[in-house]
Amino acid sequence: MGHSREKRPWLAALLAIPLPGLGHVYLREWLRAALWFALVVTVAWWLVPASVYADTELTLASIMAASRAIPAEANIAILVVTSLSMLDAYMMASAGNREQAVEAGTTCPHCGNELDEDLEFCHWCTAELE
Repeated sequence: MGHSREKRPWLAALLAIPLPGLGHVYLREWLRAALWFALVVTVAWWLVPASVYADTELTLASIMAASRAIPAEANIAILVVTSLSMLDAYMMASAGNREQAVEAGTTCPHCGNELDEDLEFCHWCTAELE
């Protein structure tokens, strides 16, 4: 994944709440960010009727009225996409951090536990280290 430093998984997940794909931008996963954003836009386009956003006036009252007019199934679908984007961003950040630790030689590539630098094997799983 090419991370230059450790990423915060919870921050990646929280960034996906306002906009699915934003957590992936934080992780510098550009294609994945674009795909999550495109997915939520596509779901909204298919499930939210055009009458909801027909009002061109951008006031708080019109935004609140539009949000109340969104059908329940659209809200649920958007919530599911957002939740999956959050989960994916969290898992990608965690996996990237584990990869970095293995590459740096601070964790065992077999079990993922922290290594004792004085030993030539993992004292957790007894795997020989190179």
